[in-house]
Amino acid sequence: MGDESVLHPSLIVPVGHVEPVPRRVRGLVDGHVVFDTRRARYVWEWPGYPQYCIPPEDLVEGILIDDGRTGKLGAGPARRHSLRVGDAVREGAAWIWQDGAPEAVVGTVRFRWDALDRWLEEDEPVFVHPRSPYTRVDALRSSSAVRVELDGVVLADAPHCVKLFETGLPTRYYLDPAHINWPLLRHTDNVTQCPYKGTTSGYWSFDSEAGTHENILWAYDFPTVQCSNIAGLAAFYNEYVDLYVDGVLLPRPTGTPGVPPR
Repeated sequence: MGDESVLHPSLIVPVGHVEPVPRRVRGLVDGHVVFDTRRARYVWEWPGYPQYCIPPEDLVEGILIDDGRTGKLGAGPARRHSLRVGDAVREGAAWIWQDGAPEAVVGTVRFRWDALDRWLEEDEPVFVHPRSPYTRVDALRSSSAVRVELDGVVLADAPHCVKLFETGLPTRYYLDPAHINWPLLRHTDNVTQCPYKGTTSGYWSFDSEAGTHENILWAYDFPTVQCSNIAGLAAFYNEYVDLYVDGVLLPRPTGTPGVPPR
């Protein structure tokens, strides 16, 4: 038996695991296609999700400039490079895997995600990081009642919800806005993106007599097709609130939400 306070399956992909990417992958800078490949590989640098490894022969535009620095990434040693596209230079944009990394990716290029302006799988944009082929995301309507409290104040009391199950993360409980106590909440400018759900449309914080709790609630007004059941609903971070499901107080998950351990 595992830790009974953990209510979701753990991630099981080992660091250094490599698999072929069956999708066409492209990366763009300033409107220029830097690479276009059907031969990419996934490599896991931590168990949550992989990175793309691009064969250098599939670079379409741009020049990799050796920065003269070798470091160790999650899956092994790699040599850092900058990327020149036209007159623009993206410092430290890429790493080329060296001997000591998994054999199947040695010599391939691992681009830093934010060094490129746009990533595409086939013709669809990808946000934040590659989607893991081992991650499943299901948004299921549920008759479970959900009550949310913080510092002794009821922030939501809903007779039903949509439960979102995502591999390796706590279950998220998406609530109809009609059952959330909006006058107690403060809208913020925070925006986050998820490769599986899309871009958030709003975040809210809560100021109580006991303290300030930033960005504890979010919503997706226009999620991905795969998660359409959460459209227009909002969810609280289990990590930051007291969450009762069918009258039972759930243990708060540990760790920082959505951040890989590194």
